[in-house]
Amino acid sequence: MVLTWLDYAIIAGYLIAITLFGSYFARFQKTPRDYFLTGRSVPWWAICFTVVATETSTLTFISVPASTYAGDMTFLQIVIGYVIGRVIISAIFIPAYFRGDLFTSYELLQRRFGDRVKTVAAAIFLITRSLADGIRLFATALVISVVTQVPVTAAVLVIGTAMIVYTVRGGAAAVIWTDVVQFFVYVAGAAVVFVSLLTLIPGGWAEVVRAGSEAGKFRVFDLSWTLARPYTLWAGIVGGAALTLSTHGIDQSLVQRLLAARSARDAARGLIASGFLVFAQFVLFLIIGVMLFTYYQHVPLPRQLARNDEVLPVFVITSLSHGAAGFIVAAIVAAALSPSINSMAATTVADFYAKYVAPEADEVKLMKVARTWTIIWGVVQIIVAIAVQHMQRTVLDAGLAVLSWASGPVLGAFLLATLFPRIREKQALAGIIAGVVAMTVIWGWSLPIAFTWYVFIGAATTVIVAVVSTTNTPRA
Repeated sequence: MVLTWLDYAIIAGYLIAITLFGSYFARFQKTPRDYFLTGRSVPWWAICFTVVATETSTLTFISVPASTYAGDMTFLQIVIGYVIGRVIISAIFIPAYFRGDLFTSYELLQRRFGDRVKTVAAAIFLITRSLADGIRLFATALVISVVTQVPVTAAVLVIGTAMIVYTVRGGAAAVIWTDVVQFFVYVAGAAVVFVSLLTLIPGGWAEVVRAGSEAGKFRVFDLSWTLARPYTLWAGIVGGAALTLSTHGIDQSLVQRLLAARSARDAARGLIASGFLVFAQFVLFLIIGVMLFTYYQHVPLPRQLARNDEVLPVFVITSLSHGAAGFIVAAIVAAALSPSINSMAATTVADFYAKYVAPEADEVKLMKVARTWTIIWGVVQIIVAIAVQHMQRTVLDAGLAVLSWASGPVLGAFLLATLFPRIREKQALAGIIAGVVAMTVIWGWSLPIAFTWYVFIGAATTVIVAVVSTTNTPRA
């Protein structure tokens, strides 16, 4: 099936509508506090939806169903760790962030350890987030290209431009409230796929249960102790919790959303609620994967899949009616459009510009700089997205690997800042360096350790080395 004018009209209409909706919030952006933190006016339930939308991407929408289509539900074990990690963040990090008048999470490191540790952490965030969200934008454009036959570069430019326009105009408020809207859009898209599959599968849900059970698709727990397997119960609980501490507890793109809450209590309430909501969301995506497996037991695949991630896009363009297919593409775009460029601009302005370049700048100047850097970081992500399509797959994997390589040591620094009052700047820097070295060894020697353990290993190494170096340092 080829998409028709109706499908393209739905996709274009959605992009225009979300851009206009986000731009509406421009009228409320008077100060840097408004632009970056919405004046701390966001209720807990909106915090919940924006957190879920932020951590959901096109890769989630496409790859999670593919994991059960080809395997089973053991991925769900890591989501258990996601919930545990959120509880720890609410107990440790959120109270620390709300005790100070902070614009970014990295200001906490500055208060505890000084400028050097803060600058290292903030720089790592800007570099890794540019790579991660550039690749995320590319992945979205690639799926759109497969479905619509629009060139990848053109899709990157259209989606990236829409993202920049409403983020520059509406600031953090635009990002958060469009997240809320987009959460319901992509969940509705998943629901359309679910209902369509249920209608098309001979025997309906009973057949899904039968075929899925016979193929072992509903297996959730893997109790093996090997570190080489990514989805075991222990990797899920320990690694998933550590990964969530890194992504939701210290990464500015998500911390900024928490700082926009009305209070620390609202931030914690929204974050914990998001854990249970994201668990339900992943269950839905995983079940869709089982349904796709069942459907293609009865209907031959229209073409050979180059990789399992193609199974949902292929179903959309070959089995759904016109209009429904366009809506699913819009849902895929919604899953991708949760920009980090406002949080990157916040880090640039608060942690670098206002600190080193123009400490005397007034609010009017800071607002101009903030909007300028929002555009710059948006352009950087577009450039990354266009560039990676010309690289080998191994280069893409390496780019994603950098994120895990750097996240653990930075998480370790935050744990030192909040849990170890005796640690000082030198010990923290020594721990960070040790954490980076440990991750470099793991990568360089290709040790048989699954990626789900990387953040935990990097953070644990950082904390242990810093604590040990403190005990070996004579008191003045």
